[in-house]
Amino acid sequence: MTTLPIDAHVHLDTHPTHPSAVTAVLTGTQAHIAHLGLEAADWTVVADNALVLVRIDHEEPYWAQDAAKHLTAEGITVEITPRLQEAMDEEWTWASYPMPWCTREEIREVSNEAQKIHDDIHHGRLVIHAHADDSGTTVAVGTYRDGKSVYLHGENHLRQIADTFDSPAQALAAFERLHGDTMRPGPAAMTDTERQSAEARTTLGVPAASKPEQPVQRAETVPSYAADPADHDALLDNFLAEHDDWEKWRTWSDDTTHAIHESQTLRVERVHEADPRETAWTIAAYETPVSDQMWHLAMTGATPTPVLQTLLHGLAEDDAWETAVGSPVSEKTVTAATRALTDAGWKHTVDGRWIRWATLQGDAGVQFDAFAAQNPHSPLNTWTIWAGPSIDHPTWAIRTSAYTPASLLAHLTEELAHGTGTRQNRPHYSERQTSRISATPLPTPPPHPARVRSPR
Repeated sequence: MTTLPIDAHVHLDTHPTHPSAVTAVLTGTQAHIAHLGLEAADWTVVADNALVLVRIDHEEPYWAQDAAKHLTAEGITVEITPRLQEAMDEEWTWASYPMPWCTREEIREVSNEAQKIHDDIHHGRLVIHAHADDSGTTVAVGTYRDGKSVYLHGENHLRQIADTFDSPAQALAAFERLHGDTMRPGPAAMTDTERQSAEARTTLGVPAASKPEQPVQRAETVPSYAADPADHDALLDNFLAEHDDWEKWRTWSDDTTHAIHESQTLRVERVHEADPRETAWTIAAYETPVSDQMWHLAMTGATPTPVLQTLLHGLAEDDAWETAVGSPVSEKTVTAATRALTDAGWKHTVDGRWIRWATLQGDAGVQFDAFAAQNPHSPLNTWTIWAGPSIDHPTWAIRTSAYTPASLLAHLTEELAHGTGTRQNRPHYSERQTSRISATPLPTPPPHPARVRSPR
């Protein structure tokens, strides 16, 4: 039996502004199949029909070639430009690599492990508690969402896990013993490589002249969950200015801000340049400054202004982070946290372990995971507050752990049920305009400064 080809075409090329990154432009009635495959391989979506592969180890051509092989095997047509093919065929190694005994494949294995650590930090799976300078080398300590704490050594493609710990308290205590003199809260400033990678994930560098003119935008009143995110940084600055019991900490650059309560038991991390759908805020509460975490909350960058204001207001209350650690989440707690949704007539459903509340039109909701609530050490989210097309593809989301205080959740659900905000009418490009943007020729990127050719 002959297998019909998939109507999907993938055009692979070098990134216009990032030396080693690779772009993929998708066409065809079944382009979504290729889209899912590339996303699963850690390609980042930058437009409806375009993805980009960016790595801190500059191995994008190698992994792009690997992706091309898999797509081709599935019956998807893949086109590789001559300049990208040249990069795929090039034999190179790192200049002054600190582990010269490694073969090229072994170097790639080391850098791929470093890439995984970078991705875990970028996607919020690994939370960095503190960093320090160790004789010119950056070291850090953090905890994975699954509970394992790690000691990290190095930067970029050389970062490695040097040690592991059973708890954040144990890891922080050991880290402070070793690096107390240079220890600073939160992650270190982004390296030049990390900053360039972040920039490459946000744009394909299309010339401004090729973009259509933007129509005049008008504001409209909408439910708070559908409002614009506005200026999160300004809201944080106002919060800190109004509350003397909070102190602002910065890393070596302006990429991340940490706000810490004077008790040292409530901490906020704000990542300024995070993707709107990625974690931009992380809030964690502790019983004591050196104890294990009681609860945490993660919020994406597109969270609307009214919702963020409500959350910050809740944190300012004296008992905002107090919770009954060690006791299971009760039906009374769930009822108190969601009473506003019930009163507002949100649709209430029970599906196995999940209890859900959603607007009648299905554009916002709250989900409670009873299984996660009874397993507080699980990496699963107990509460998920979201708005957008669906809970799996939200425009914004707030995800919390088991012991997040019911009073704080009640403030948020009250805002969702009855609050309002403003939203600018967004322009919609025509198919002809979108095609013109996608077809804009991409300039040849500059040569990579860190590569040297290996002898053949």
